[in-house]
Parts: sequence; structure tokens; C-alpha cells
Amino acid sequence: METKSNAWKANAKKNVLHLGYWTGSWVTTMAIASFGQIYLWKDNTALTILFIAINTLVGIGMILMNRKYINDLDEMQRKVSLDAMAIALGVGVVGGLSYSMLDQANVIAFDAEIAHLVMLIGITYMIAIFVGNNRYK
Repeated sequence: METKSNAWKANAKKNVLHLGYWTGSWVTTMAIASFGQIYLWKDNTALTILFIAINTLVGIGMILMNRKYINDLDEMQRKVSLDAMAIALGVGVVGGLSYSMLDQANVIAFDAEIAHLVMLIGITYMIAIFVGNNRYK
């Protein structure tokens, strides 16, 4: 029984590391695609398209690794993760659409930016994971 537990822990650690590598690679390629055209290659559309394509492919790899990570969790961890994702998705859709409508109606003095929505979803997900883990301890 102890060997099975150790093997599961080793696999979980490996999955977390792989997910971290994929996420870090995605963030890096996102930064290169976003800022490369400003600081590295001035207005070279071909390079911009290339790095956006690379970013998209790395993003697909990250999604697949995230799916593998979730599938390899135990039932309680999977429930916490899926609950957190459901809350983050709901906050993202409802909050994002409300935010966009505020911008369209000129209620807010600035433009609604996708980066704000991404931060809202990320923060919501982290809080929901924290609350979910504490609830089941």
C-alpha cells in the first residue's frame, strides 16, 4: 500500500512540474508575441504571426497538460479543482460581460481590457482553490 501511495505522489509531483513548465512556456511565448513587435522586431508582421502561432500551439499543450493533471488527481482534489474552475468561469463570463457593457455605456472612464478579465479569472480561481482546500481539510 505504501508503494502505491509513493508512486501516486511521485506521479502527482511530475504532473505539477510538467504543468508548471507548460504554463511558464505559454507565459513566455505570450510575452514574446506581445512585446516582440515593439522591442525586438519593429512591425514585422510575419514574425508577429509566427510567435502568435507558437503561443497558440504551446497554449494547446498547456491545456492538454492541465487536463492530464486534473484527471490524475484524487476525487477530493478533482472536486476542489472543478468547483474552482466553475466559479472562475462564471465570474469570468458574468463579470466580463458586465465590464464590457460598462465600457460600451461609457460608465467607466477607461477601456475594458482583456488583461483585467484574465486577472479577475486567475484571482477568482486561486481564491476558490484556497477556500475549497480549506473546506475539505
